[in-house]
Amino acid sequence: MRVSMDLELQDIPGQLLLALKPISDFKGNLISVVHHHEKKTPRGTIPVQVQFEIKSDHLEDLVADLEERGVRVVSMDEKRFLEHGAVILIGHIVHTDIQDTIDQIDNTGYAEVVDLNLSMPKINMPSSASLKIDAVSKKELQAVIDLLKYIAKEKDLLVIEPVESQLRLME
Repeated sequence: MRVSMDLELQDIPGQLLLALKPISDFKGNLISVVHHHEKKTPRGTIPVQVQFEIKSDHLEDLVADLEERGVRVVSMDEKRFLEHGAVILIGHIVHTDIQDTIDQIDNTGYAEVVDLNLSMPKINMPSSASLKIDAVSKKELQAVIDLLKYIAKEKDLLVIEPVESQLRLME
């Protein structure tokens, strides 16, 4: 899972390393670190934003380890969408309520549409749309593509999906 975490560190040497070492110890993969040394919180601490990937079963232990070291975890935003895919829809997409289609995918709780590109040559002609979809796992990505096929059948749309190897190239 991808995690964005806001930390507060004491303004003394070695604190950033103190905060980052546990992420490494729990096999986390750092994506970005933004150290706001020039900004102090009302408590006199330094705010740091860290983004990393970590196995979900390590997250709770990581937070406990950070707090034991005196690193304050102010907030945490888990981003569990780790699989990415794309499909193309062809047909009267706008007339069949593209927002409803997107809502049905987003409401699954395990996938969401993260990008939409629509091409409408003329109002009465079929249009095409490329949907990029993120999901929590390959299984859920396939489940949402199956859902999309069901929706498309009801709305008389054609779904063109990439083959498995193309899904990996898009990551």
